[in-house]
Amino acid sequence: MAAPEAVFLGVRHHSPACAALVARTIGELRPAHVLVEGPADLNPRLDELLLGHRLPVAVFSHYRDEERTATSWAPLCAYSPEWVALAEGRAAGAQVRFVDLPAWHPAFTDRARPLANRFADAEARYARATERLCQAFGTDSPDTLWDGLVELPDPTGLAERLDAYFELVRGDAAADEGDAAREAYMARWVRAALGRGDGPVLVVTGGFHTPALRALAAAPAAGDDWPEVPLPPDGAAGGSHLVPYSFRQLDAFGGYQSGMPSPGYYQLLWERGPQGAADGLTEEVVRRLRAAGVRVSTADLIAARTLAEGLAAMRGHRTRSRADVLDGLVSGLVGEALDQPLPWQVRGRPTTGTDPLVRALVEAGTGDRVGRLHPDTPAPPLVHDVAGEQEACGVRTGSPAAADLTTAEGLRRSRFLHRLRVLDVPGHVRESGPTGGGDPVFAERWVPSPHGWAHRRDAALIEAGAYGARLSDAAAAALSERARDAGTDPAALAGLLFDAVLCGVGALAGELLDTLAERVGRAPELGAVGEVLATTLDLWRHDRVYGVAADPRLARLVDAALHRVLWLAEGLHGGGGVDHARLRAATAARDALRHAAPVLTLPRPAALATAARVAADPAAPRTSAAPPSACTGR
Repeated sequence: MAAPEAVFLGVRHHSPACAALVARTIGELRPAHVLVEGPADLNPRLDELLLGHRLPVAVFSHYRDEERTATSWAPLCAYSPEWVALAEGRAAGAQVRFVDLPAWHPAFTDRARPLANRFADAEARYARATERLCQAFGTDSPDTLWDGLVELPDPTGLAERLDAYFELVRGDAAADEGDAAREAYMARWVRAALGRGDGPVLVVTGGFHTPALRALAAAPAAGDDWPEVPLPPDGAAGGSHLVPYSFRQLDAFGGYQSGMPSPGYYQLLWERGPQGAADGLTEEVVRRLRAAGVRVSTADLIAARTLAEGLAAMRGHRTRSRADVLDGLVSGLVGEALDQPLPWQVRGRPTTGTDPLVRALVEAGTGDRVGRLHPDTPAPPLVHDVAGEQEACGVRTGSPAAADLTTAEGLRRSRFLHRLRVLDVPGHVRESGPTGGGDPVFAERWVPSPHGWAHRRDAALIEAGAYGARLSDAAAAALSERARDAGTDPAALAGLLFDAVLCGVGALAGELLDTLAERVGRAPELGAVGEVLATTLDLWRHDRVYGVAADPRLARLVDAALHRVLWLAEGLHGGGGVDHARLRAATAARDALRHAAPVLTLPRPAALATAARVAADPAAPRTSAAPPSACTGR
């Protein structure tokens, strides 16, 4: 009996033509195994992925240890080749598996620029090759080139064209360490599937990896055991969850560089074919313009279509492409010369200076589709903890909320909302409330987030689950991460301190204070140290709401910050104009000497002598009130 074969399909992520090729190949090949580029740690949960969600959705993966947090997304829409491989492979009775390393693996995270998106690995490497192809074919962007080579032509011979394309764009470039590890791991899955001997194997991966996988998979199989899925190191946490996604997030014009731009157009291409997609894009543009009160006449549309058809013929397209339609509409509807390239010519983001009609064209191509998870989709524990706490606090999503900070009920509600805020979970924005420990405000008012937040809330809650199972723990972990990232910026750390107080994260406040006390003595900028001193002093003197008044850890920080303020102030020499940050630092130092004298280690006469010298004639001889160790805390 002949040994089973492996068929490799190199695809472009989110390409309708590639997705259709995958579906046809599964129908013709009837493979025993379908192996797909994607996180192998999700294999036990493929039933969850195929529950019947409204696409697009994404696999959100996270990793966290004591030193770093890494997150990434693998989006899937109806015309993603990976999604079609999973759904059609399962329907054909094949064994379907993801075969790539988990997203937390060093292959993804140990890079100069860790991947925020799993499918963004090869875009930079394609740039030089696609630039040469654009010159050869006379096109102005890789996306226009792709449409002309892949999306619009007759699908006959597409697999061979894709092979030639990806062989060319990869060329003889050596994979970096991360890609080499991923390709070696994926090849082990291919060899294991072939070693089982139960039928053809279809391998669907990004085209950049296909040439290497063909060569690696040709080595003899060591057996039919599936490769082990790596686990996070001891003491680290990692995992994957499904999150709802949207076309706006999927669009290259919004900054997503690993797939196709204008996902709304490519959804039409998937559903209706090239002619229907061209007509549908035009209809969507007209609908949006007329809804905005822009007059679009029948004569304008006739002219735009005529221009688009002429461009398609000139560019060798058998029907109007996305760029043909958009270029025709610009020519027919924009009445004046534009001073910058069109976004689809350079794959650039529309800016505030972009013509409003051009922006409308881009938005029409993006579409408004928002994904939704099936109700039976498992969620991380944080989602359930937030739901329970929200009900206990009496906060209603989409409605204003008020918190009386002098009551236990109001303080609990305030902490709940602030914890969601520091986790970037949309829903409410604080309209009013105390801005520091000395602010005599004892109530907060929160209003619903601006328009457009609702579809992101569920995804943000799931993503925040990477920080912990309980809301208080997750907020503490998120603030700890930000404290590490703040470096030696004491002003940022002072803001984090107040956030920790607002969230009621007592243990974290202590950690932040230790970090601040160590770093404030090295801060080089007087205004920033003054912010630390003012924030800490206000909390130490006045706070009765949050329970940190007279905290000895705060007193230690007040003392350290005062030393540093005076040391930096004595080193100043003139300067033009009024420096408000320095004035605020001087005010904070004055208040510390007035109100915190019992907890200060700096003798009052020495501090006053330093202040007198700072206020004296800049030309006068200057001597230090104390050695550097006394003023810096070192």
